[in-house]
Amino acid sequence: MEYGSSDIERWAPEGAHSQARGPFERDRARVLHSSGLRRLGAKTQVLGPATNDFIRTRLTHTLEVAQIGRSLAKYVGADQDLVETACLCHDLGHPPFGHNGERALAEVAASIGGFEGNAQTLRLITRLEPKRFQPDGRPAGLNLTRAAVDATIKYPWGADAGKRKFNYYDDDVDVFEWARLDADGLCAEAQIMDLSDDIGYSVHDVEDAVVRGHVVLDRLPDEHERIIEATVGWYGGDADRLSAAFDRLLPLFPQSYSGSQADLAHLKDLTSEFIGRFLTAVTEASPQSARYRGGIIVPEEIADEILLLKGIAVTFVMAPRELEPTYLSQRSVLFDLVDALWDRPAEMEAMYLEPYLRSGDDAAKLRCIIDQIAALTDQSAMAWHARLCGMLRSSL
Repeated sequence: MEYGSSDIERWAPEGAHSQARGPFERDRARVLHSSGLRRLGAKTQVLGPATNDFIRTRLTHTLEVAQIGRSLAKYVGADQDLVETACLCHDLGHPPFGHNGERALAEVAASIGGFEGNAQTLRLITRLEPKRFQPDGRPAGLNLTRAAVDATIKYPWGADAGKRKFNYYDDDVDVFEWARLDADGLCAEAQIMDLSDDIGYSVHDVEDAVVRGHVVLDRLPDEHERIIEATVGWYGGDADRLSAAFDRLLPLFPQSYSGSQADLAHLKDLTSEFIGRFLTAVTEASPQSARYRGGIIVPEEIADEILLLKGIAVTFVMAPRELEPTYLSQRSVLFDLVDALWDRPAEMEAMYLEPYLRSGDDAAKLRCIIDQIAALTDQSAMAWHARLCGMLRSSL
């Protein structure tokens, strides 16, 4: 794929750089060294990183997605550093407690345009993560290239579109429009990032579920109908096609898992086989093309198989967890923190307090408070709650 001068332009002007690194390589380095990426090591992937139930965090998931993305980029002719940058960014905006925390903050922010992890990612890389500033002093975040920012955008519309997923809040529309200059649909790099994310968590969440005993392999054949029903309920899809995907994938699973070295090796072979299967099918179906023409093609059977694996994680992990008191407690922690910081904004970190003090109205102040809370890790959210609210919910 070809990249022009517009693709490497940055949101805020910068002086000349050494020619030792290209602009997309520099983008990748900025994200790798960001505090937002480091914080993902203590943020929930499916279950909390402090528990023994699941072994992956948002950070390890992100690194795996980046590796998958680089492989796919190589096959379809996209810039590998650019795709890796998008993959490294893809979860930066997620708040404490994963999607449970995202729903809680969306409820709090309903009157000011909502909260969405992808929109928060855009806000973080273009405003909140301190690196560069505009000539007038406004923060420009990591100041990534236009192509890199656009590669993080999966939902090219704003909160006012009335959709559950969106990619920018009203006060970030200027940088969104800058990133999407002359764009027609999703760029190829954003499509690669999105697919790599789907492949990563569909395969690895099942692996973790097996290791932690949530999925008992010799019982999988008996859970056929339950898995299909849960998958359709959570994600949609065609039940008959999902059933066919189940029948195709079931013979690939080991018959049992005991935790032995041999069984762990077999499980790793399974995850490698799944990833290779998906990447091969996609690369064979996706001809190399321009960034906004053609795109990444996922064959229908492969899409069904990825969805089926996601449904296995839903059936045995995510759906049962939704019924546990922990989920309610986590939301309460975030609600309490919003109230506490509204009453005592001086408790905010300096980098979030500064824009709060410049805010012209209550809506802008609330957005700054939500920015602060979204930046917390699972553990720091609980620690802040203990300090500011005078108690720590023991169920966490």
